[in-house]
Amino acid sequence: MSAEVRDRALAEIAFCEGVLAKAGLNILSETFREVDGITAWEHYPPGDVFDPATGSQWFYHCHPAEEGAAEHGHFHCFVRPDGVGGPIHHLAAIGVDAYGRPLRIFTVNQWVVGDDWLDAEPTIALLPRFDVQMPRPSYLVNRWLTAMFVAHEERIAGLIRARDATISGHRPQDDTPARQDRALEVTSEFVLQPAAA
Repeated sequence: MSAEVRDRALAEIAFCEGVLAKAGLNILSETFREVDGITAWEHYPPGDVFDPATGSQWFYHCHPAEEGAAEHGHFHCFVRPDGVGGPIHHLAAIGVDAYGRPLRIFTVNQWVVGDDWLDAEPTIALLPRFDVQMPRPSYLVNRWLTAMFVAHEERIAGLIRARDATISGHRPQDDTPARQDRALEVTSEFVLQPAAA
């Protein structure tokens, strides 16, 4: 990826955040704007976001609040290359704080999201397809997520390769396949510096 493409994506991230900030909003408040209450583990928006033109899909969820935890929840991002009825492949997740500021990008073991497994290189080949241009829950949130994937594409590719290396080297304590071992949840992560997002 060229520096120009990355710089444009970073500018789009800042633009989306800036437009929302003018109204006292942020990426997270905009994600929840049509929601009455927030429940741990539920998908937001209900039914997920799916762009039929690209096969991109995402949802946000949070875990039960832990005292002192900076991360409120995360956006799980997928691609369905054959459309809504076809296989679904998890690309990465973006963890954010309670104000929607990105804290980390990470990958997870297969059991976490129950996706259709693809090894690293075919998964990485799907990264450019993650492009969400849908009006709900917010066009700005959808563009922000897309820009996050563009700006950090090389990092995400590295995380996906590290995911496979982690799983390959993992030895469950019983006969459970490594990709189904609940002892292994997060398989790779990159902590974002505030200025990098």
